[in-house]
Amino acid sequence: MRVLVVDDERGLVSALRRGLTAEGFAVDVAHDGRTGLDLATDRDYDVVVLDVMLPRLSGYDVLTALRTAGVTTPVLLLSAKDGEHDVADGLDIGADDYLTKPFSFVVLVARLRALLRRPTQVRPAVLAAGDLVLDPAARTVTRAGQPVDLTTRELALLEYLMRHADRVVGKVELRDHVWDGPGEDGNVVEVYVGYLRRKLGRDAVLTVRGAGYRVAG
Repeated sequence: MRVLVVDDERGLVSALRRGLTAEGFAVDVAHDGRTGLDLATDRDYDVVVLDVMLPRLSGYDVLTALRTAGVTTPVLLLSAKDGEHDVADGLDIGADDYLTKPFSFVVLVARLRALLRRPTQVRPAVLAAGDLVLDPAARTVTRAGQPVDLTTRELALLEYLMRHADRVVGKVELRDHVWDGPGEDGNVVEVYVGYLRRKLGRDAVLTVRGAGYRVAG
């Protein structure tokens, strides 16, 4: 899933980017509120991690502007303030969750995955397509009851396809959400679909000529 991290603590942002990438997220970053607002408005993200204390625009201002513009992307606020009124204010203006600094990375990832199950569409905790089952939290995949060992990137690609199993997903969309966007080699999606087919069976991921891919079942 594609996540935007907006925080002016560059060391923290760098660590989050490495950690979230290792967990299968595609990560964009911004170090001030104005840039974060522009990115979150112009691009399609699955979730935004937003610090409260930011230069140029505060996290509260960014969040208010997003909700006023009708952007419904789930937002997790980060703050060193842990008072009950601080938490209440953040949630009242449209945050979906609130996490105080310092925080556990494991907890952050768990909360992000919880948010990804929440939006307008129901996001099941365990994904299934035919005899293919993926548990995002446990990071396990089985087909016909047999475990399949996937790399982090393969798992992220399969998860995105299974979360959108009701439609054909184009290569550009997959590249933008599973990798880091236009900078990636245009063939990377085809390469990783090939990896999935070798491990899951050639009939697991279907090609729709001229349109993209979809999972079978």
